[in-house]
Amino acid sequence: MAEAIKLGGKKQGIFKDKVMALLPEGGNLNLCLTCGMCSSGCPATGLEGMDPRKLLRMAALGMDEEILSSDWAWMCTMCQRCIYVCPMKIDIPQLVFNIRNQGKPREERPKGIVGSCDMALRSDTCSAMGATEEDFQFVVEDVLEEYQEAQPEFKDMQAPVNKEGAEFFLNQNSREPVTEPDEMVPLWKILHTVGADWTYGTKGWAAENYCMFMADNENWEHIVRTKAKAVDDLKCRVWLNTE
Repeated sequence: MAEAIKLGGKKQGIFKDKVMALLPEGGNLNLCLTCGMCSSGCPATGLEGMDPRKLLRMAALGMDEEILSSDWAWMCTMCQRCIYVCPMKIDIPQLVFNIRNQGKPREERPKGIVGSCDMALRSDTCSAMGATEEDFQFVVEDVLEEYQEAQPEFKDMQAPVNKEGAEFFLNQNSREPVTEPDEMVPLWKILHTVGADWTYGTKGWAAENYCMFMADNENWEHIVRTKAKAVDDLKCRVWLNTE
């Protein structure tokens, strides 16, 4: 039989209190029914012996030190599936974000996330893979030409870059043009089939934002503003982010 968790005296849940102060109606963090719906669909349930319901209960009990001793908050994908299935719409991902932001110092956070955030900050492409503006445009044009020739039914398909005044500005996961360029094409075909007026930009084209996953608010905002400026500079009306 598992040993019961013993609490020494009254604890104050700093993580929970901060999230409740940030969100409308406190993110519903006090409304948990312990039904387990959040845990049932969570891809990180069971890792480190943790799940969303357990994390929430520990936060409610003020067990901040115990939460910080676990790496589970960094295993959460922040997919928000838990909110979707929760009958009380409790915002557990915001709790996870706060734990990431207030927990480990930057140098102790997962190297992959830190490195991807830092790489995205190096240029206005925002690419976590370090792809340059020239590299991205070359890959798009090269792959487009290949499919136009190989599939005659798509010989008129376009993948515009820096088309000013297009209705849609499309972002792309930065991994795809570097390691899996063919993965870009299905979306091009959809946009071509429906007759959408769209474009990529050489600036701000990378869709993901690892600085957000690292809970680095300042650099998260910088990445978003860089992308938004790219959309505005091309005078596009709609920003399509595939992430």
